[in-house]
Amino acid sequence: MIIEDYGTLQMTRTNVAHTGTAKLSDIGGQSYTSIPSSAENGQGKALKSFDQFLVEAMSSMNQQQIDVTNLQEKVITDPESLDIHDVTIAMSKARMSLNLAQSVIDRLISGWNEITTTR
Repeated sequence: MIIEDYGTLQMTRTNVAHTGTAKLSDIGGQSYTSIPSSAENGQGKALKSFDQFLVEAMSSMNQQQIDVTNLQEKVITDPESLDIHDVTIAMSKARMSLNLAQSVIDRLISGWNEITTTR
């Protein structure tokens, strides 16, 4: 599987206790490449691990929720300074990001449950 932004699909080991102690090149006689999360791809961008993407997404969603709360407080205290349409749009964006986060969490949990279920 090829990811266009990165060129190839890479696997980064983050915790030896979770993945074992064998080198990636020793598994199945094939050669694999391990790229640390601080490495850069060919375009000069730092590659991020899955947990970094999740943390950034959650912090972005949290910031949207905080911004909406601040806008709601400002509408109550000084209604002439804001356009109600901007507040409504910000509330919709925050609600959509929260729904997306909930969907991702549900998918991760169901995927984890499927992986851990022995059949």
